[in-house]
Amino acid sequence: MISALTRFATIICLAFIGAYIVSENWGNAWSIAVGIAIVSVPLLYSYINLARLRKHTLDDSVENMSLPSGYWEEIFFRLQRLLRNLKLKIRTIEQQHDHFIEAFQASPNGIVMLDENDQIEWCNAIAERFFGLNFKRDVMQRINFLIRRPEFVQYLVKRTFDEPLLLERMGADSSLSLMLQAFPFGQNRHLLLVQDITDLQKADAMRRDFVANVSHEMRTPITVLMGFLETVQSLDLDKAQQEQYFELMMSQAKRMKSLVEDLLTLANLEANSLPASMAPIKIETVMALLKNDAQALSEDKHTLNFECLAPNDLLGDEREVLSAFSNLVSNAIRYTPDIGSIQATWNVNAEGQGEFAVSDTGPGIAAEHLSRLTERFYRVDRSRSRDTGGTGLGLAIVKHIANRHQAQLLIESTPGKGSTFMLRFPKERVGA
Repeated sequence: MISALTRFATIICLAFIGAYIVSENWGNAWSIAVGIAIVSVPLLYSYINLARLRKHTLDDSVENMSLPSGYWEEIFFRLQRLLRNLKLKIRTIEQQHDHFIEAFQASPNGIVMLDENDQIEWCNAIAERFFGLNFKRDVMQRINFLIRRPEFVQYLVKRTFDEPLLLERMGADSSLSLMLQAFPFGQNRHLLLVQDITDLQKADAMRRDFVANVSHEMRTPITVLMGFLETVQSLDLDKAQQEQYFELMMSQAKRMKSLVEDLLTLANLEANSLPASMAPIKIETVMALLKNDAQALSEDKHTLNFECLAPNDLLGDEREVLSAFSNLVSNAIRYTPDIGSIQATWNVNAEGQGEFAVSDTGPGIAAEHLSRLTERFYRVDRSRSRDTGGTGLGLAIVKHIANRHQAQLLIESTPGKGSTFMLRFPKERVGA
């Protein structure tokens, strides 16, 4: 490759040679003109290429410009290659940046990037929803001007970020509980990570309520049992009195046994979230078993009517289905006064869905209680529920069994007229 100095020396030599030849034939004036012309040609060529380079630079089209010849070809070629490499690196960096942004946006946690002055440099959509922010509007705003909770402002001021901060009653509807923590990065910058722990707090509250309810439910029969045992031990009772006390103690023991069995059933159902099997269940057999159990529980105090209005069987877990149906029937009998009537039916509706319904003529349930009936230990009338022998877990069990069979539990009730509890199974669960 010829160097620039060699090219320049060649042009000067050509200019002198041309000027000398012309001066020998036409005189000195023409020789000067020829020398200037020879030197001007490469200068003009260079000017033209510089003008082209300027134009393509302004149009951002240097990569597409045609290559000149000579010395400028190497310059333009290297320049085009440099620009292509730079643009490729920029595209790669932009793609990586977009991937990071997509990953942060996909995070279930809120992310806020703060500069050294606690101004918002960036935040994801989850953080916007948590704090009511708008990134385009709030960028480079101090976050403590936008989140004015005293505990949060104090957390930022102290600059002690070893422990997270709990913010309750956040969000547009003040229903969120947020756990946030700041982590330093870069030059005096901080990454604010925010986690929604609303469900965790609800689950923890439910756990505490569950433990308290179980303790309360178990304490009563245990207290009664201990009282009867102390009475039997301390007093000289005749055989009739002893039998009476033993019968009462047996009743309390059965109550505790029912509670434990229901708790175990509920725990097994909650531990198994997979759909129930698709084994065929003979509904006629199930209805016959339900009728026998209902007659024994009612002791001829109610009018019972059990009907199969469709020949179709049900596909599912027979033990679970029988448990759900039995809970609905036994609840109806327990809460329906004597001489009342209970009707249980199996039918297939026009959409091919299986429906098991239990209707009673009991006292009914007020509308404000209906949405909470499937909660564990929820009772409309606690004293009456204990008198009837209920554990408060029956409908919770029914709900979990319904979920495992993709069924719906529908409840209709009118105070003073009675209630209807229906399990509606999808057509895929209805056999031939």
